[in-house]
Amino acid sequence: MGLDITVLIADWAWLGAIPVRERLERLRDAWYDDATGLWDPDAPVVDAGWVRPRGAGGERFAVYEFRHTCGSFKPHFWAGHRWESLRGHVDAPVRSDLDALLAGLIWAGPDGEATHTDPEVFGDDPSLHGLLLARSPDGVRELAATWRRARPALDGLEGPFTAHAAGPDGWVGDFAAYRELLAGWGTVVTEAARRGWAVVGLSE
Repeated sequence: MGLDITVLIADWAWLGAIPVRERLERLRDAWYDDATGLWDPDAPVVDAGWVRPRGAGGERFAVYEFRHTCGSFKPHFWAGHRWESLRGHVDAPVRSDLDALLAGLIWAGPDGEATHTDPEVFGDDPSLHGLLLARSPDGVRELAATWRRARPALDGLEGPFTAHAAGPDGWVGDFAAYRELLAGWGTVVTEAARRGWAVVGLSE
């Protein structure tokens, strides 16, 4: 068994209205507590895209399902691994944008020290259980702007990816899968930025 990830966007007016140390519990309660009526346990499985809770609080957050990942963090980890093999073979402006995007979300960065949490969301305690990603609305806006710059260049990466990063081992081993995963993250940050919401990644 490997690490899983649930990627959500959350209404900042709802999440940010309470003390910082109580926010993770509020979000977890909304997501996991059947008694709240926020989530329909009998809803059909969605292969990809947005899944929204039902009930009176359903407008407060939404979950994004990445296609072909089964909720695992492994494809996201491998996307960072593929980027490490690819980044030295792309133009500097594209490399800079994708460095910033991936290091802001799922990749450890070129020095292995990238952080994926903004302390204003849940505080600066690095030991919060199961917190993989927490980006404030300001951080999300920066990531969405980076995605807008990087997106037009993605198709031009197929050749370098195939030559230097593709492989049968691990996840996202071909360019189509790699591009699809990045596009999913682009969808997440774009929608969250449009709403002025936070982006959160949780694991159990």
